[in-house]
Amino acid sequence: MQEKLVNIISLGCSKNLVDSERLIKMMEDAGHKVKHNPKSIKRGSDVVINTCGFIGDAKEESVNTILDAVKYKRMGRIKSVYVMGCLSERYRDAMPKLIPEVDGWYGKFDWSGLVSDLAHKSPGSAPYDRVITTGPHTAYVKIAEGCNRFCSFCAIPLITGRFHSRPIPEILNEVETLAAKGVKEFNIIAQDLSSYGTDLAQGEMLLPELLEHMAQIPGVEWIRLHYAYPAQFPYGILDVMNKYPNICKYLDIALQHCSDIVLNNMRRHITGSETEELIRTIRKKVPGIHLRTTLMVGFPGEGDKEFNELLKFTKRMKFERMGAFAYCEEEDTFGAKNFKDDIPQDIKDKRLDKLMMLQSKISAEINSKKVGKTLKVLIDGSENDYYVGRTEFDSPEVDPVVYIRKNKRLKKGYFYNVRITEASEYDLYGEIVE
Repeated sequence: MQEKLVNIISLGCSKNLVDSERLIKMMEDAGHKVKHNPKSIKRGSDVVINTCGFIGDAKEESVNTILDAVKYKRMGRIKSVYVMGCLSERYRDAMPKLIPEVDGWYGKFDWSGLVSDLAHKSPGSAPYDRVITTGPHTAYVKIAEGCNRFCSFCAIPLITGRFHSRPIPEILNEVETLAAKGVKEFNIIAQDLSSYGTDLAQGEMLLPELLEHMAQIPGVEWIRLHYAYPAQFPYGILDVMNKYPNICKYLDIALQHCSDIVLNNMRRHITGSETEELIRTIRKKVPGIHLRTTLMVGFPGEGDKEFNELLKFTKRMKFERMGAFAYCEEEDTFGAKNFKDDIPQDIKDKRLDKLMMLQSKISAEINSKKVGKTLKVLIDGSENDYYVGRTEFDSPEVDPVVYIRKNKRLKKGYFYNVRITEASEYDLYGEIVE
């Protein structure tokens, strides 16, 4: 059988990327050459687009990518176009009618059928076996799918369905396999880390147990946690984090807001005072921890008073890492059905700018205190006259980096001690300590 060339374009979040990496492995096992995220679509290839359907901008990017591929197919430059992932899962009935030139549509969970369609054989890889595209030293590990929270602004449960955890032995086997191949940094991801295990053990939170086992696997040098939920928080992970130095003092926990009115409208199942108490407890139990959060402006119910509450909350909490976005109504969500999106876009934009300006000052203050300190840095690559690395407080893609001038040769994927010599609002600069 002639070798196929399959172009896989992965859009959206790291959870999507894990699925794309699994598909790459399946296609390679079937004997085909795979190109991931090509800058240009190669003539004669079969194209697979792994889409995002979370918010408006992401959906627009996914649709435009599909339309571009269909245009190339019409021109005869490529053989076929297949679509998988969140967008096609969410609009499974509508999309094939809107773009009939696509050769096959798959959702979030049935995409392995692509292997049968393109390779004409059944997938033969282990459920967690994949080709790592993030570099040989770092990987994402997805421990669960779905979400039971049903926040009023969020379409994720409509796309991914109910929350379901992967079994602990399967996850540990995956981590052991990756560590044996040289992966050192493991970024643990799920839509809701806090709920891990509750569907496996009659409501018991199993994330502390999972981390306890994972931290003892040889070769695992960094474990970092992404997307915890503040309500019903698994406090046991804080003791495990203190116990094992290879669990990074880092936690990504999206809070969205602090106003009781807005939190109630968002259906977040937590109050502003409970949120503050949670943050204080985390910082008390894990000194030096860096918290990444996401905040939202412009949700229905946020007047000037509530927004000012959010500004004051941000000043008090001094988050080491923070992203923010303006509310965009998503069809079929509780918010879209029950609240009027009546805050003008220009007001949303002004609030977002004001919040991010405040955060830039907070970040600059926090970074300035790192000057003179020596930090463990993992080298990701280079950029012009600098090597680029990250500390345990910096996750790939979303967080700041450390720049180290190329005075001596450093190896990608290796750790070095770096003395911080300079700090900007977000990034750090340093030199190697012998």
